[in-house]
Amino acid sequence: MVGAVLVAVLVLVVAGCGCVVWAGRGGPRWARAVAALTLGAGEVLRVAHRDRPRRRIGGGGDSGGGGDDG
Repeated sequence: MVGAVLVAVLVLVVAGCGCVVWAGRGGPRWARAVAALTLGAGEVLRVAHRDRPRRRIGGGGDSGGGGDDG
């Protein structure tokens, strides 16, 4: 079930990218509409990813060790 959803999303992404290329070459009106939707969705995802708080994996930061025990 999850695999089918992922395949469907992949097909939509590839089709959207194809419409962006086709619209850039002067494709039909519907291809330009799909391209605009694809580019808009990409912009929304980019902004959402940029505004997401970042987590550090592994704790990060200074553990207090100077590295030279003497």
